[in-house]
Parts: sequence; structure tokens; C-alpha cells
Amino acid sequence: MIFLGIETSCDETAVALLKDEREQLVSLVSSQVDLHQKYGGVVPELASRRHIEVLTPLIQEALIQAGLTLKEVDAVAVTRGPGLVGALLVGMETAKALSIGLGIPLLGVNHLAGHIYAAFLENEVKLPALALVVSGGHTELIAVDEEEKFRQLGTTRDDAAGETLDKIARFLGLPYPGGPQIDLLARRGDQNYHRFPVAEMDNPLDFSFSGLKTAVIYFVEELKRRGESVPIENICASFQEAVVNSLISKTKRAIKQGSYKRVIVSGGVAANSRLREKLRELALKLNVELYIPSPGLCTDNALMIARAGFALFKKGLSLSLKEDVDPNLSLYE
Repeated sequence: MIFLGIETSCDETAVALLKDEREQLVSLVSSQVDLHQKYGGVVPELASRRHIEVLTPLIQEALIQAGLTLKEVDAVAVTRGPGLVGALLVGMETAKALSIGLGIPLLGVNHLAGHIYAAFLENEVKLPALALVVSGGHTELIAVDEEEKFRQLGTTRDDAAGETLDKIARFLGLPYPGGPQIDLLARRGDQNYHRFPVAEMDNPLDFSFSGLKTAVIYFVEELKRRGESVPIENICASFQEAVVNSLISKTKRAIKQGSYKRVIVSGGVAANSRLREKLRELALKLNVELYIPSPGLCTDNALMIARAGFALFKKGLSLSLKEDVDPNLSLYE
């Protein structure tokens, strides 16, 4: 079967064609970095307009590259939520039109599920497994008991890890998107330059990064007040290490609590080189199987949406045309 995947939850317009579970026919992503860079973050209305402009041509280009026609598409999978409501609507209405016009199933995908299924595109992942989804909008530890059966074990109480990286990057005057910039500069810095604190929560598997963000800002402002130079590379390295150590320590705790033998890590921050390095060390130490998608599959893409759509299709969970997007869609309903 040929699945058409559509992803428009935030600032990336993505289209992909997937054959069955893992045969990646084509994956296209239209970035909006140029559009939002001068604002230092995503402007929802501008993102929605850009999705409208590029989505249909992107679908046409994907079909051309795959050597297929619309009539050969068997199902359309689209991100239903969570995300920016206007952006989600562009993808959903396009997918509904295709579903009606072609008479094919409409599969409404949860964006977080998409990130989890990204790991299934390159590996045969056996379940149950523990998943760490870490991105600009989400930081969650999730029990994946079986396909389409998820339980939340821990979540962020405030900022997501990716959001924190981007905000500190903007504070330091780094280009948008900031996370990759911090990763790059941190490689040349001293991670032991300064120990930034990370808060602990009542639930030991919950995350909190707001205090860390404040601590970095205060530290830099104090350096400036004293007339000292600001060693950007060292600050990036120390700050990144604090974020990564929090992610690693709670993932380790969750592995031990649930006696997990398999761990999936996905989302945009999973492309971070330091996090990937420490995750491999953790997996080796605890003797668990680690599944991290290739960096291009960690960030938002439509292949992961198509693969999540495949899982929904197998269970007969197509979406009614009466259903709409949900910017706060829960993975655990």
C-alpha cells in the first residue's frame, strides 16, 4: 500500500510517500527558517500562509519524484495535532479533499506518535518500549505498550527542552533556529565551565527547564555587569550539558523503574550530537536496545506521519470527515 503523509503542525511543510511499513519512496520538507528568522521564532499566521502556498506543489513534486499518480495512493495520513491550529488546518483540509476525491481512508495522526514511529522506519522495533520524545514543543517519557497504546510516565512542567535551547540561543544572539547553533558551539566549549542547576519535580520522571533558562540568563547578565567577557562557547557547552544530563538521568530512572529492554528517542532535540552520544553510553551501560532515527527523521517530517498512519490503518482507525484538528490533541485518549 502507498501512504501519502502530510505534516504541517508548525513551521515545516512536509510531504512523503511510504510503501507499507518502511519503504521510503520520497520525503520532501519545505523549511520556513527564512520566513521566521528575523522574528527569532515562529509567527503562526505567517506559517499558515506559507503552508497554503507550498503544500499542493510539494505533493505534486513528491508524486513526480516517486513516479506515481494520485490514483495510486491508497491512504492519506495527516497530522491532526498537537500544533498551531492554523497550520494544522491547512494540512487537514488538504488531506480531507484528497480523501473525498480519491475515495481513500483519512488517517489522523498525533504528532507525538509520529515522532515515536520515526524509529520504526529504519528498524524493526519490538514492543513494549520506553520512548523519550524531546522537541521544541514536547519533552515526555512515554510507555509504548503496543502500537497505538501509549502511557505518559513523565512530562515537562514548563518549557520543553527544545524551546529552552531556542530561547537561550536567542538570548545569546545566535541565529534561529537556535538548538543546532548551540550544539555546534558547544563542541568547541568546556562543558565543565559552569554548573547550571536543573530543578527536580515531585514526580521524579517529570522535567523542568524554566529555572535552568533563568539561571543562564542571570549568569550572563552578571558577567556583563562586572564588565567581563561572555565566553559563548563555554556557556553553550555548560548549558547544553545541563539539559542533556536532565534528559539522561530521567530516562535512566524510567528504564530501571519499568525494566525496559528497548528505548526509542525521537523529536528534533534527538538530533543533538551530545544527547546522542550520552544515550549510546547509557544504552551500553544498561544493556538496552536503543533506537534513534537518523537526524533527518528526528526533526518534523512526513515519513513519520505516514508510518504512524500505517499503524492506524492496521487497527482500522480511520478518521471521520466530520472530525477536525485539535491543537491540544492528547496521545493518551
